[in-house]
Amino acid sequence: MSLDHTGKPAVAPNDLSAFWMPFTANRQFKENPRMLVASKDMHYTSADGRQILDGTAGLWCCNAGHCRPKIVEAIQRSAAELDYAPAFQMGHPAAFELANRLVDMAPDAFNHIFFTNSGSESVDTALKIALAYHRARGEGQRTRLIGREKGYHGVGFGGISVGGLVNNRRVFGTLLNGVDHLPHTYLPEENRWSKGLPEHGAWLAEDLERKIALHGADTIAAVIVEPVAGSAGVILPPKGYLEKLRAITKKHGILLIFDEVITGFGRLGTPFAADFFGVMPDMMTTAKGLTSGTVPMGAVFTTAEVHDAFMTGPEHMIELFHGYTYSGSPIACAAALATQEVYREEGLFQRTAEIAPYWEEALHSLKGTKHVIDIRNLGLIGAIELEPIAGEPTKRAFSAFLKAYEKGILIRTTGDIIAMSPPLIIGKEHVDQLVGTIKDVLEALD
Repeated sequence: MSLDHTGKPAVAPNDLSAFWMPFTANRQFKENPRMLVASKDMHYTSADGRQILDGTAGLWCCNAGHCRPKIVEAIQRSAAELDYAPAFQMGHPAAFELANRLVDMAPDAFNHIFFTNSGSESVDTALKIALAYHRARGEGQRTRLIGREKGYHGVGFGGISVGGLVNNRRVFGTLLNGVDHLPHTYLPEENRWSKGLPEHGAWLAEDLERKIALHGADTIAAVIVEPVAGSAGVILPPKGYLEKLRAITKKHGILLIFDEVITGFGRLGTPFAADFFGVMPDMMTTAKGLTSGTVPMGAVFTTAEVHDAFMTGPEHMIELFHGYTYSGSPIACAAALATQEVYREEGLFQRTAEIAPYWEEALHSLKGTKHVIDIRNLGLIGAIELEPIAGEPTKRAFSAFLKAYEKGILIRTTGDIIAMSPPLIIGKEHVDQLVGTIKDVLEALD
């Protein structure tokens, strides 16, 4: 028996008990673990040496694919040259270069970047900025935040408060006060089998006027929505919905925040969903595709109007008492800069727009497959909704996930929905493999 440095028996390096895994059925996993040990381009390598086609870009994040040389080399070089630099009252060139690069690629309204380390931190940052913005303008009574049912905005207290996924909220108590929720846009009876944006439901945005009538416009600081709700199972905005939401918020002086953690950096074939829909919010929260998932990093995009509201008072005073130890980390900035280069050099956003119709047709070819009750898609996002087993929700989709992994593809499930968001480097042969394997899996399921 080996001993650790204290003389106690050492835990074996591959013992699974110490790691409390996030969003995981820990007991089930540790009974039959699924270990990934390497990755390259479109594939993972499992511990037993199999190639696993990545149908989810990791967790919606590896947009440029895996272990891309330009990104790997940038991370290595930064680690050897400047491992860490404080962001409080200090700076390093890569953070400013990255912020400028992001401003250049963003819609014209956005010209300031606040760096975080994740989507959850980006959301909490944007909510705090919204509250502080109104206070800076002399409207400190605007404290109410409005999210949406079925929304996912990370796992910080702000994010789960404005979020609308009940399992993410139910065991954590009261959360933030002064939060309300708009209805979700999932209308299966009207929009089932839609290809792209559904036709029906733009009127749902008008519920915001009811919230305003209830609480008073002058009490509401911000509305936050995902342009496309990903973690709830790919719920799409009906045509005209986001335009209505923008018009109502602007009319009443309410900030509109787009949570673009999933849709940002090419997922819809444009840099951001704001570009795709032609709807400009006041802030955008991002992460994931910013570094193609290689190093944790997030960024909040703001307009000059929001930023400049804080640039008052003595110049030597801190304008916003907020930030993180790793805001603008040198290694993360290096990864993000290299990732943006890969996107640009390989034309991955345009490539996504070009392959999206093939993706759409492939997904919808599963209509009529055993257990399938709806299919939804936009850009390189897709959802296959399954009829749940009576009395055992989520079990059928989870069984499909396990069988798919055995057959060499990685998918993701949320409830009884199979969700997919492959790397933007995906080829038609990969689409065929994903969809064909899913069909085989579903036809074999009880």
